[in-house]
Amino acid sequence: MSLEHNIINIAVIAHVDAGKSTLVDAFLNQSGVFRDNEVVKDCVMDSNDLEQERGITIYSKNCSIRHDKYKINIVDTPGHSDFSSEVERVLKTVDTVILLVDATEGPMPQTRFVLQKSLEQGLRPILFINKIDKKDQRAEEVVNEVFDLFVELNATDEQCDFPIVYGIAKQGIAIKELDEEGKDLSPLFETIINHVDAYPDYDEEPLQVQISALAYDDYIGRLGIGRVFKGKLDASEPISICSEGKEARKGKISKLSVYEGLKQVQTNEAVSGEMVVIAGISDISIGETICAVDKPLPMGAILIEEPTLSMNFMVNDSPFVGRSGKFVTTRHIKERLEKELEVNVGLRVEPLETTDGYRVSGRGELHLSILIENMRREGYELGVSKPQVLMHRDEEGNLLEPVERVTVSCPETYSGSVINELNLRKGMMESMEILEGDYVKIQYIVPTRGLLGYRSEFINVTRGEGTLLSSFERFEEYKGEIPSRLNGVLISQTPGKTMGYALNALSSRGTLFVDPGLDVYEGMIIGMNSRKEDMVVNPCRTRK
Repeated sequence: MSLEHNIINIAVIAHVDAGKSTLVDAFLNQSGVFRDNEVVKDCVMDSNDLEQERGITIYSKNCSIRHDKYKINIVDTPGHSDFSSEVERVLKTVDTVILLVDATEGPMPQTRFVLQKSLEQGLRPILFINKIDKKDQRAEEVVNEVFDLFVELNATDEQCDFPIVYGIAKQGIAIKELDEEGKDLSPLFETIINHVDAYPDYDEEPLQVQISALAYDDYIGRLGIGRVFKGKLDASEPISICSEGKEARKGKISKLSVYEGLKQVQTNEAVSGEMVVIAGISDISIGETICAVDKPLPMGAILIEEPTLSMNFMVNDSPFVGRSGKFVTTRHIKERLEKELEVNVGLRVEPLETTDGYRVSGRGELHLSILIENMRREGYELGVSKPQVLMHRDEEGNLLEPVERVTVSCPETYSGSVINELNLRKGMMESMEILEGDYVKIQYIVPTRGLLGYRSEFINVTRGEGTLLSSFERFEEYKGEIPSRLNGVLISQTPGKTMGYALNALSSRGTLFVDPGLDVYEGMIIGMNSRKEDMVVNPCRTRK
């Protein structure tokens, strides 16, 4: 086998904040991607502003390293289940996954989610127990918990026989036994190469390249990113673009690139197993297959989980219209949402029947809030409705709703209040255990609609000392009505700027949503009343 066919594609998967992007940084640093004098920031793959601000990965991204005689293409994936469409597309293009688990926390709700998707693809994961330098690390217990999770998710005997590597991603250290002295990531590199065979040489087979992601370049337009599953892709040859159930169309590649480190390097041809970036096909879509003109052989569609939450996006018709953005019309909103659909395959957009606007459906609160924040920063101004949970009926006519697996960790003092509230929200407790330091860990199954708006209340109840993590689990029968809020609201009776003097006087009436110096209009909700009834107040009153 020649050097160009020693290709292994891997994805790094984990729960949010387990250290995926940090591990990818260590891979790049130890493989000579950066010059000795080059200044490198943390989480170099998280290039989006919101990713850097929130410290999470939102979009899956590619890079490559070379180790020994192998080229390893790496995909850094999101850990949050709201971005499951990113994970699902990526897993079809890789040969194995590195499952990162925190040595203290153990498997979390979203660890379960990403692992389940990997096992369904038939992948054999490598387990990397990260952060073993923590004082309260319990690596050996965590390995057993992960094994139990594999069994629970119906993994095969081969998948359950996973190799284990321990390490500290922040320091770029990996070891195979806990009592070893770590130097670098060599044990992890060796495990990857020994555990996974390089992609077979299918160069002589008919061409098949499936597009798994899209990008955009200001100079050359839309880019299709995918893997060469079979054949050899020649940039000078005409191609056909096809998908199941549709007629093939012809096209021509204007630029073909592969990943070398963090860069895209132009090439004339790419062999089977390689990850490629294709320019020149303006209407290419995710899931489509690039084939030879004389042999159009579409691959199976990439299946994406259905949305669970929707919001209405409408023109801003408040008294403040036009103050905070330059794109304010229905046409602007429509064009922006259509552009988002090109790269965000987990999203659904449909026009509203009653008003000028669109119903946007996604995988969760974070999925939709990231879209809204991106639009706001780009200069779009719009009104949005409160989130609605998407329900559907099964074949027997039963109403089904999405439920989430929730893991709560909080001081034992506050656990009673948390349990009581989750029970009121139709939650079902699965387990509860006492942790060190008088903390408890509680597992619940809760309807998605029961979690809407609960996170801020949870932070208040636990005085900021608790963590609440959730991940979509499945659809279950409708759980019945959940009590709505009991408090009334504080409503502004006059337009103007809020004054500190007035707000200070109103603070005893309830929880305020506004700060001094903000513009308000008549009828605007500015806070939550501590009593049941609504109250009209004057937040613009000055000292006389």
